[in-house]
Amino acid sequence: MKKALDFLLSILYLLYFGIMLLLFHIVQLVAYNVFGKEAHKKTVVWFNFCLVHGWYLTGSHVHFEQRTVLPQPGERPIIFVANHQSMFDIPGLIWFLRKYYPYFVSKIELAHGIPGISYNLRVGGAALIDRKDGKKAVIEIAKLGQRIHDAKGSAAIFPEGTRSSSAQMKPFAAGGLMALLKRAPDAMVVPVVIQGTGRFNPKGLFPLTSFTKMSWTVLPGLEPAGKTPDEIAQAARQAILDYLDCTYTKTCESD
Repeated sequence: MKKALDFLLSILYLLYFGIMLLLFHIVQLVAYNVFGKEAHKKTVVWFNFCLVHGWYLTGSHVHFEQRTVLPQPGERPIIFVANHQSMFDIPGLIWFLRKYYPYFVSKIELAHGIPGISYNLRVGGAALIDRKDGKKAVIEIAKLGQRIHDAKGSAAIFPEGTRSSSAQMKPFAAGGLMALLKRAPDAMVVPVVIQGTGRFNPKGLFPLTSFTKMSWTVLPGLEPAGKTPDEIAQAARQAILDYLDCTYTKTCESD
């Protein structure tokens, strides 16, 4: 019965998902080319609002918690460092962190072929990297670091490099974080714990797992001064692991 419900609700959500991709592709084109970059940013935020809240069509639950006080936008650069479970990690980060509008590091293959998403990656300021060309990838990430340094903006990166299951995080590679911090050395590094998105689509887009609990939790920031990028990356990973462990054992302290 549950499997049949997964199939039914997956079809419902994916129809909705496809409509949102096409609709907001057109909206983004108009916003960017007629009204400019700021208007385009607003359409991206609302695009991701629709994607996130569409998950309720599957009976799933979405939760956001910020367990720390962050600098206000424009006060200093911020680098959000998150574990990576699913393609659905990103809509949650964009919507829940919309106040900071983080720019993402993304593989270049996603810059074409996906309505709405690919266009935003091309014109929205993301660092598009070719994993086969490490030197060029570092240059692109460094450019993003310079942008957030100059604008006191924010970036988001998945140091695992690829998706992992919720049960076992991959090691954090420090290379991308190193490139960002080299150009934005005063950035605060903020760990973000993502839970449940891997269970939501464990085998791709179909079928999705209905009635899944998904959450995004912002942990206290890390100051990079006096630490190597590798030390910062491992500290961020440990903070995420500790939070995942305490939620599993139900020993997390509420703020």
